[in-house]
Order: sequence, then structure tokens, then C-alpha cells
Amino acid sequence: MKKSITYFENPGKENTDELISCIKERLEGSNIKYVAIASSSGETAIKLAKEIKNVKIINVTHFKGFSGENKSDISDEMIEKLEKEGVKTYFGAHAFSGACRGISNKYGGSTPLDIVADTLRMFSHGIKVSCEISLMLADAGLVPTGEEILAIGGRAQGIDSAIILSTVNMNNLFDLKIHEIIAMPRP
Repeated sequence: MKKSITYFENPGKENTDELISCIKERLEGSNIKYVAIASSSGETAIKLAKEIKNVKIINVTHFKGFSGENKSDISDEMIEKLEKEGVKTYFGAHAFSGACRGISNKYGGSTPLDIVADTLRMFSHGIKVSCEISLMLADAGLVPTGEEILAIGGRAQGIDSAIILSTVNMNNLFDLKIHEIIAMPRP
């Protein structure tokens, strides 16, 4: 099997449109049923939904309170727009930080999950995010475990990384399998 990987010169939102084209091409003729995308505001998820059809797209955003007490990074209006495009929005604590971050913020130090996250960041921040949201969605029952899905991430705004992986629940973290890298930045 031969596959190509798109490498972006730099990370960031300027890669969003090209990455969506790569994803669209990769999904043609595939058996992939689920696409997970990390989009805190929903803007990138809506852009993806307008281009990609015939798969279930799930947008993963920050948990309420991430940006401040009881604050949400995504508006109710955006959630409605996404729903009209057939996209479900999931709010959840980050798989690689969550409550652990609260402990390390208060008491210092790092956790084993910090090591996992930093190891994945050796590829790209978006690869780390892609793995993380896959775990979150599997634990929420929104994607079936063991199934290959396409997962998309980036950093801050826009997307720059996409992979195909087999999902697992968090308690089986090291059984997660990355099958393909579709694109990533090459900083």
C-alpha cells in the first residue's frame, strides 16, 4: 500500500483549506463513517461540514469553563448551524489533562498523561489533539471503539493535522492505533 502525506511548512490555520481538500480526497471511496474535528468555536467544523458529506462529523469543543467560569467557547447559534449541517457538538474535559491539570496547577509537577501528550506533540500539536478527541468521543459513546475514524486537530484556530486511527476508551489508551497520517506540519 502506498499513501501520500501532506506536510505543511508551518503549523496553523493557514493550512485549513488545503487540509480539508486532503481529507475530502482521502475519504473518497473509503469505508470511514466518522470524522472527529476539534473546533472550539465551531468555525472550522462548519467549513468542513460544507465540504464533506456522507460521513458523521462530530465537533469536539472545550468543556464549559475552559475559558472562564461557566463560559463556553462556542455559541448557541453556532451549535444550531452545525446541527443543521448534521454535525453533533461534544463538550468534554481533555483526555490528556482534565482533572490532572487541576492537580498540577495547584500542586505543581507533571502527570503521566503530560508525558503521553508531549510524546504525541513530537509529531505535531494537531496529532496530539486528534488522538485526544478520539479518546473523548469513544468514552462518550459517540464513536465505536475499534473502528477506524478520521480525526482532525490543530492549535488555537484552524486545522493542520489529520490522521486515521482505531479508537479505544481511555482505560485502554495504549491500544490506540494510528494507521495513517494524512497531513501534519513540518516545523
